[in-house]
Amino acid sequence: MESDTPWSPLHDLDPLDQQVTQALQLDGRASFRRIGEVLGVSDQTVARRHARLRETAGLRVLGLTEPLRMGLTPWFVRVRCTPDAAQQIGDALARRTDTRWVSLLSGGTEIGCLTHVSDPAEDPHALLLNKLPRTPRVVQVTAHALLHVFFGGDLSPYGRLGPLTPGQVAALRPPPPADTTEPAVLDEGDRRLLELLAHDGRTPAAELAAATGWSPTTVRRRMAELRASGVLYFDLDFGPGLHPRELQTALWLEVEPAHLAAVGAALADHTQVAFAAATTGTANVYACLLCRDAPSLYRYLTGPVAALPGVRRTETAPIHRTLKGAGPFFLPNR
Repeated sequence: MESDTPWSPLHDLDPLDQQVTQALQLDGRASFRRIGEVLGVSDQTVARRHARLRETAGLRVLGLTEPLRMGLTPWFVRVRCTPDAAQQIGDALARRTDTRWVSLLSGGTEIGCLTHVSDPAEDPHALLLNKLPRTPRVVQVTAHALLHVFFGGDLSPYGRLGPLTPGQVAALRPPPPADTTEPAVLDEGDRRLLELLAHDGRTPAAELAAATGWSPTTVRRRMAELRASGVLYFDLDFGPGLHPRELQTALWLEVEPAHLAAVGAALADHTQVAFAAATTGTANVYACLLCRDAPSLYRYLTGPVAALPGVRRTETAPIHRTLKGAGPFFLPNR
């Protein structure tokens, strides 16, 4: 069986753009001066490359929140609908502020998304139980609560498949968040700060201070605290068309509970995996895959996936189009 060499989603970028992109994935708030020191180029060069990536590739650094660290439960939602309704329903879901990663699956007959409320006092089932099932031309709605993330958040293919050396990665990657089960408590200032960072994770501290009423020193301190607690992390989002040739696929696995942790750890090490998590439901593991093409996906499924322990059943669905990425307010133009 032919084996695949690691394939990077940054393959269409030139080497320095790949380095800058990987550096920003490792630390979205790193200064251009710091990135330049690690890469061995000037801060002006890094700034120019960053500006060009924003213009030509739609690169955005996003400051995102981890719902589990705030005591919130995210839900993976699958919506089966008639083919003529998928685009319209998908666009409506993408415009909501409580959804991420809205995609058309299975040739446009299914929609997948991640949803969660932003406030524990809100009804977490309003979308799942009231609105979607009553939407015309929706055939079926299923939802699976996300229990644990094996690979995701600030861990991304952009961060591990780039050209930086281990020493450069270590110099840029911030310390891991504290291992705690206590949910973080946020006030209105925190929520305003996180809202601004969700639009632009590199918003200067002075602008964040003006918007929150805090001093720049307080803004920096609070961002550091939120990152250390795992509530805040930084991720990259690209506009459509950066790597159109890749094959994105949703993978669901039914795994025996005794092997769940081992399967999750294995998936987290697979270079084809962009995201992996444990969920409720019969299919208790979900993963998003990035493969070069259909033959690469076949080799991955019949090789590394087939070798996973305790897997009773697999299901795959090609991701036809991503309507909304990591950012909570982004609907790409088509």
